[in-house]
Amino acid sequence: MNITNTKNGYGLVTIVLHWLMALLIIGLFILGVYMVELDYYDKWYNAAPWWHKAVGMVVFFLLVFRLIWVFFNAHPLPLSSYQRWEIMAAKITHIGFYLLLLVVCVSGYFITTAKGKSIDLFGWFDIPALTTINGETAEVTGEIHEIAAYIMAVLFVLHVGATFKHLVIDKDVTLMRMLKPFDQKES
Repeated sequence: MNITNTKNGYGLVTIVLHWLMALLIIGLFILGVYMVELDYYDKWYNAAPWWHKAVGMVVFFLLVFRLIWVFFNAHPLPLSSYQRWEIMAAKITHIGFYLLLLVVCVSGYFITTAKGKSIDLFGWFDIPALTTINGETAEVTGEIHEIAAYIMAVLFVLHVGATFKHLVIDKDVTLMRMLKPFDQKES
């Protein structure tokens, strides 16, 4: 079992990061949509944003680690059955995910710290505010956060659709590459 990627497939670190981040991001999206509809008297009115902020910061730290990991680690070669447009679409989608996730995380941080208040990371420590922003800027930042999250949701649907295409129509090992670390000699 490989920890790092090979030319044939993804290693354990990449696979764990992929699925952990996917679950956290899906959860954050659902919680974000849910919490904006809460009223002051709902028992989740304070708890939902607290969880959203803390988990959002964890996703940001995982994103930074993942970007470093991607930069310094091998990238598996595309399968020989992939069409040129599929390879290009996958690259654009992955870059889109990384950029949108960065926008969502950074905008979320600035929304949360707009008034100079730090972010409580599960009671372990506080992430301080780097700056303050006025209410109008915070509102625009909130809109950017929401729009980027919804665009990322659309990319997610396309990503899942492409996965099913590879699994059901092409019947190739695309999904298996992200489920099981490949040994050097496997193809």
